[in-house]
Amino acid sequence: MSLAEAVPAPKPIVRCLRIPDDGPPYLEGSKCAVCEEVFVGERPPTGGKRVCARCGGIETLTPVRLADTGTLYNYTIVHRSFPGTAVPFISAIVKLDGGGVLRGNLIDVEPTPEALAFDMPVRVVFRDAGRQDKDGNAYLSYFFTPA
Repeated sequence: MSLAEAVPAPKPIVRCLRIPDDGPPYLEGSKCAVCEEVFVGERPPTGGKRVCARCGGIETLTPVRLADTGTLYNYTIVHRSFPGTAVPFISAIVKLDGGGVLRGNLIDVEPTPEALAFDMPVRVVFRDAGRQDKDGNAYLSYFFTPA
């Protein structure tokens, strides 16, 4: 048995995270062919059809690979959280280059206002989520780091 067979690939922590067999992980969104608005993930159907939330286009959305760069739109430095969660940490809202807005943790930077700036460039990185399911399967998550 090879090492690849012994250790199963991690599972994505969110639906918009894709882990291909032949390349690096990435985030997927939906792009409207009419207004070109980009959404994170797949838009849920309304009345059985997928509708663009911006222009109302029906069945105009196609999958798109989201950018792995963006800018810090807003943040909160969290000092109290669930038991077992290390604090403080930075919960961030990021505007991705090319469209889409995503929330996640900003890592590899001091959790102080002095270390952060609105519109600072960030990069999406993928790391172990730090948890396993009851069967021992690991999960992969996305985070943001200063670019």
